[in-house]
Amino acid sequence: MMVGRPLDSARLGETLLPKRLALPIFCSDPLSSVAYATEEILLVVALGGVALLHLAWYAAAGIVLLLIVVVASYRQTCYAYPGGGGAYIVSARNLGPTAALTSASALLVDYVLTVAVSVVSGVAAITSAIPSLSGHNVALSVGFVALLALMNLRGVRESGRVFAVPTYGFIFFVYLMFAFAAVRTATGASVRAESAALPLHTVSVYSGLALVLLTMRAFASGCTALTGVEAISNGVPAFARPKSRNAAMTLSIMGFFSVTMFAGITVLAMAYRVHVAAEPGELGLAPDTPMPTALSQIARAAFGDVRFLFYLLQAFTAGVLILAANTAFNGFPMLASILAADGYAPRQLHNRGDRLVFSNGVILLALAAIGLIVLFDAELTRLIQLYIIGVFVSFTLSQAGMVRHWRTVLAERGTDTALRVRHRRSQAINAVGAVLTGVVLIIVLITKFTHGAWLVVIAMPTLFLAMRGVRQHYRRVAEELAVAPDARPWEPAGIHVLVLVSALNAPALKALGYARAMRPASLNALTVAVDPSDVVGLREQWDAHDIDVPLQVRSSPYRDFTQPVINHILDVAERHPGGAVTVVIPEYIVGHWWEHLLHNQSALRLKARLLFTPGVTVINVPFRLASSRRPRERDGRDGWSVRER
Repeated sequence: MMVGRPLDSARLGETLLPKRLALPIFCSDPLSSVAYATEEILLVVALGGVALLHLAWYAAAGIVLLLIVVVASYRQTCYAYPGGGGAYIVSARNLGPTAALTSASALLVDYVLTVAVSVVSGVAAITSAIPSLSGHNVALSVGFVALLALMNLRGVRESGRVFAVPTYGFIFFVYLMFAFAAVRTATGASVRAESAALPLHTVSVYSGLALVLLTMRAFASGCTALTGVEAISNGVPAFARPKSRNAAMTLSIMGFFSVTMFAGITVLAMAYRVHVAAEPGELGLAPDTPMPTALSQIARAAFGDVRFLFYLLQAFTAGVLILAANTAFNGFPMLASILAADGYAPRQLHNRGDRLVFSNGVILLALAAIGLIVLFDAELTRLIQLYIIGVFVSFTLSQAGMVRHWRTVLAERGTDTALRVRHRRSQAINAVGAVLTGVVLIIVLITKFTHGAWLVVIAMPTLFLAMRGVRQHYRRVAEELAVAPDARPWEPAGIHVLVLVSALNAPALKALGYARAMRPASLNALTVAVDPSDVVGLREQWDAHDIDVPLQVRSSPYRDFTQPVINHILDVAERHPGGAVTVVIPEYIVGHWWEHLLHNQSALRLKARLLFTPGVTVINVPFRLASSRRPRERDGRDGWSVRER
């Protein structure tokens, strides 16, 4: 009912994506980032007052240039590594495991932040249009993350159809807003944002080095427009054939939309004199006044009296911002699966679920994002400070790895001049990308470290060490499980069976019969004397039924059942060196959850302890009660079924 019927593995090809579905699935994050990237620039330059708003032009121009270079660089990755994996695979093949794990940890952290930031920003767009919901940001954000996780558990292609509407709707209405703005400008209409008349209180006077740092910080904040660009290179295997070409084409389309929408929104924000601030008091407003987003102010001014278009844009903006998290819901599970295949992540993350998606990765990402949202109280300003460091770490390592990749290719290939020229051009593009993203990474670290980004600087090495630890664990396990060339199956000198009984009942008789059929070297029944009167009654029943299996009693003055059993087993093992001790545990199975609450589950606890007792094999003999059997099996007067007999 929740995720749909399971899909056969043979139908994996049906889940491959055409470009029209791949765009909303893999590009919703970079496309939606334009909704708040300009606002993040304005929030920083506003610290210097109205006089410094012109710095937004320089920051925006640098971001446009960087976005073009990064898109061109990742197009090369799509062709060079069609197996996916993006920065992790490129780094692993060209820069070594340390660089690969660094890029992987950066991407994993970034994906979690992408979900949190995208959903919280989408909720902010909703509360801008409906201020009465502003007190429920955390609950709304958590609900949307859960909904996104559920949609992705249903399958990539199915979720793509649902997510296509908000993505394409957002693109359409942004360009429609541009058209309205152009018409108003052409007709000479004087248009201003609702906040244009509000004063911007200068936090500090910026000049010299402080002014440079402020511009760098504004540029770093606006670089959120680049988040998610790498997702396509991670997910090339999900594209329909020809995979690399379709992935590169989708990346180019995304780049065109992102550049033009970001540039257009920035131009209108400056033309309409949009003023934004982190706190309402900085604009001279009451502390509890809802703060409209920059995009919502631009839309109100551009659409004018056509109010329904404003609300439609806000609805699609909220939708695409929330669905931008879908980029991470596709990138994180796929990267986690590759890491699991290489032994750096738990193997459960490598498995596909019923709907041929990496379900465990989807669930893990959702839980991590929800934890982050709750921890930061769904405050976009606080979350955004943690953003983009991981992005540019992976960008820089990926492009540096591609430079080395092309150098290796040029050294191995022949003297085909045209081919070498093409490879040299690709190498130059990646080299420029590596230098630019490396410079931006330094800027981001300098300007955002004290504003909360230090958490990411701690989280990435922690995740790096955790992945190294997982790899070492799997290596140790493999060494212990390895079979020597001359190894042979182990045959114990004899099997010594102990049947645990607390009362002479149907489950005990079934376990005794099963143990006798094993033809062991020795067979004994064992009971623990917690209450001496119970032991007397058990012996009387034992003799009355003429059970020919010796009954041994172990006293328990402290009323513990588990430790006396373990002590007895160790005694048996000591008396029979080279043999194997097998413990047979009868257990009756109930059919309803509430029935489990009425029983003490002593067999389960005992099994857990015996698993860590050396030289012991545990056999559980289930006896299903009537509540756990199908109606046609309940055919005996005493509750036994033919199968149980």
